[in-house]
Amino acid sequence: MKLAIKATQITLTDAIRAYVEQKVASLDNKVKRFGPSVSADCEVGLTSKHHKKGPIFRAELHVRLPGMLVYAEHEDLNLYNAISETKREVERQIADYKGVLAEKLRAAKKSKGGRA
Repeated sequence: MKLAIKATQITLTDAIRAYVEQKVASLDNKVKRFGPSVSADCEVGLTSKHHKKGPIFRAELHVRLPGMLVYAEHEDLNLYNAISETKREVERQIADYKGVLAEKLRAAKKSKGGRA
């Protein structure tokens, strides 16, 4: 999977880059069946320059699958938690999409078998 990482209002350190790459790489097994055309864009950073309290870190992940764009974002006090939660949400959405595709395939096989 191709991955592009962008940092907003923070410096993209090697540790942050490695963590994002590790989390997105764990999605590779989930999207392997969609082929090499799958790509991901991740944006991490601060919600604003002046915000000091509350969930100030934000992670956003877009995964482009054939026929679908999966999107998730999460805000948290900790940047790494925001990245992890975003990955979990994308993982859930991919599983749901796989279920929809499997259901369509079953319905197509059933209708094809019923006519013959």
